[in-house]
Amino acid sequence: MKAAVIFKQGELPQYVDFKEPVAKGDEELLVSVRAVALKHFDKSRATGKHYSDTTDLQHAKVPGGDGVCVLADGRRVYAMGISGMLAERALVERDRMVLLPEALDDVTAAALPNAVIGSAMALRFRACIQPGETVLINGATGFIGRVAVQIAKHYGAGKVIATGRNQESLKALLLLGADEIISTQQEDALFAAQLGEAHAAKPIDVVIDYLWGHSAEHILSVLKGNGAFTHKTRYVSVGSVTGDTIQLSAAILRSVNLQLSGSGLGSWTKDDVSKLFAEILPEMFQLAAAGKLKIETAKISLRDIETLWNLEVPDGKRLVVVIE
Repeated sequence: MKAAVIFKQGELPQYVDFKEPVAKGDEELLVSVRAVALKHFDKSRATGKHYSDTTDLQHAKVPGGDGVCVLADGRRVYAMGISGMLAERALVERDRMVLLPEALDDVTAAALPNAVIGSAMALRFRACIQPGETVLINGATGFIGRVAVQIAKHYGAGKVIATGRNQESLKALLLLGADEIISTQQEDALFAAQLGEAHAAKPIDVVIDYLWGHSAEHILSVLKGNGAFTHKTRYVSVGSVTGDTIQLSAAILRSVNLQLSGSGLGSWTKDDVSKLFAEILPEMFQLAAAGKLKIETAKISLRDIETLWNLEVPDGKRLVVVIE
């Protein structure tokens, strides 16, 4: 079979013939792959830089963790891979796949799940979002952030505040459900002042943070109390685009009713993951098929993987590899 193969750490994947994987038990299924989203997560794991990867990178490896594929009986599903998914065929887990609506195209179906995992899991299981609540999404102009805005509204958020760098992308979020936008590109004092005004007008119940770093320090400083009773805020870290560490004053933790947590691999329970495949992903696929959950994509062919592996796509889009 043809596959994208990384032969040595740091090298680009090559489009070559590679040995087809073999199922080792009833829980593993061999499938034909149709489309795979190429995410920062996949690239990070491919180079051994992600905390969840334990692969020996001295051996040839097919990257790609999930995608759209076809089962032996012809059914089209989204599935998590056991073997690398950037190949004509792959092994997937029987209990980690979702039947796809006929109206949903391969590229959209491949691109959507990572964003759903990066937003819905945080909103439902870490923030426990309730109808009518105010949600701040820090770093909303990226692909996952744009989906998070829409899912927060779908889950009943009364107000969604979105932050980000690109002003045009921020304005586009207003069409996707955001009620207020705040630029992270302005001076620190102005950024903090806008956050403070928003929090004073209607207290922030939930923060979903894809940036961390300096902007997180400002958000937390805005939440700081002055000795009086404070509103409870559930702060969930999902990404760290602008920095992996922050300075956090103990006074903030002592002065505000703050729940600080993270959402990512290793933080979810088995029940959370079961609900992801049984409830959350099927619902989101149906919303996308009905045009109620909107995303933007760019696609390339698997045969062009070496030259386009590092292709930069516009802000808010997801790159998808199609296997033709």
